[in-house]
Amino acid sequence: MFNKILIANRGEIAVRIIRAARELGVGTVAIYSTADRDALHVHLADEAICVGPARSTESYLNMNNILSAAVATGAQAIHPGFGFLSENSKFARLCEEMNIKFIGPSAKVMDMMGDKINARSEMIKAGVPVTPGSEGEVHTTDEAVKIAEEIGYPIILKASAGGGGKGIRKVNTVEELVPAFEAAQAEAQAAFGNGAMFIERMIFPARHIEVQILGDSHGNVIHLGERDCSLQRNNQKVLEESPSVAIGHTLRNEITSAAVKAAQHVSYENAGTIEFLLDESSGKFYFMEMNTRVQVEHPVTEFVSGVDIVKEQIRVANGNELSVKQEDVTFSGHAIECRINAENPKFNFAPSPGKITNLFLPGGGVGLRVDSAMYSGYTIPPYYDSMIAKVIVHGENRFEALMKMQRALLEFDVEGVTTNVDFQLELISDPHVVAGDYDTSFLGNVFLPEYQKED
Repeated sequence: MFNKILIANRGEIAVRIIRAARELGVGTVAIYSTADRDALHVHLADEAICVGPARSTESYLNMNNILSAAVATGAQAIHPGFGFLSENSKFARLCEEMNIKFIGPSAKVMDMMGDKINARSEMIKAGVPVTPGSEGEVHTTDEAVKIAEEIGYPIILKASAGGGGKGIRKVNTVEELVPAFEAAQAEAQAAFGNGAMFIERMIFPARHIEVQILGDSHGNVIHLGERDCSLQRNNQKVLEESPSVAIGHTLRNEITSAAVKAAQHVSYENAGTIEFLLDESSGKFYFMEMNTRVQVEHPVTEFVSGVDIVKEQIRVANGNELSVKQEDVTFSGHAIECRINAENPKFNFAPSPGKITNLFLPGGGVGLRVDSAMYSGYTIPPYYDSMIAKVIVHGENRFEALMKMQRALLEFDVEGVTTNVDFQLELISDPHVVAGDYDTSFLGNVFLPEYQKED
């Protein structure tokens, strides 16, 4: 096993990785920006090293400084978490060249599956269903108009190198297409340095179903079931649960088998997620994209499967076989995760950084965990993502999980900053959500208009 790994991230995921490594007997190195000098991951790691100023481009995205930190501290591997450099094939390749293990898939596989056009092509080869769409990159509005006419409206524009909801536009008519294409392309160029787009027929409304997969260097690939991530705002997930109430035994087997087939086709190693759109009216599902990293919502899968995904990531990167085979994986109960952000839902979800003057995190009972890097007196910096915690619950059934989440959110108390805790409490208590009657259109078209009417 590795003696020491460096965590190239911050916040709750950095804390999560440090804890998993410590339980495996592996030493840890935290990196931090000047704005994160007092962050929890810095205090918890065995060593910590500053890699630059507050801006992400000068610190958490500074490949040279991060690799120099790994060399200086003798770290044998780097865990990128999610976001930042987690899906950057150049960084993975640099790690390989420096004989530092990147805890994730190879740069080659990241290039293959991280680029949405390449991924689509590979899934067609693998026999995984994909939505009708463009066969390659789309660079001009003239090309976009022609392709849209061929596949039919509504369509969705996506940045080829995109992620995190950037460079995406939904288009219902030809009149909307040109301005939407230009806006999405500009956003993609600014966010990823690549303005290449592609076009797909839009499956909307739909269920957003993703399958957690794990692979090792010995050719083993397994799935850990599915997560329903249909509750989204602006293409950003808000609440996730497992299993999905929208699919039965037969469809579940079809979707998870397709995900395993996809991962096997590219000889995938480490943790990854295959994301699908499910058209409930027809029962058909379509490949959307692959995330070549651990997901924010991985804890719900850990609760229902009993598998520690982050520990598996470290073991696999060390060259070990997966600790479980597919026939060993059993699923129990129901799990739900709510993302807690420092933001004001009543003012268009504006970020709310600042000093936490008092903090009480929910606890007690079986099947409740809070992943967070907060502590009383900590100042949330304004430079990074607004997520400050994740509340994850597990119950014997979905009703128990819902009631446990309601109880947990009622206890959650953060003073000094505004959070979306009350928003999440209203969402988890909504009759449609309680009944499992929602899709990707629900939050934006049904829940938010009513929520924003309230004083």
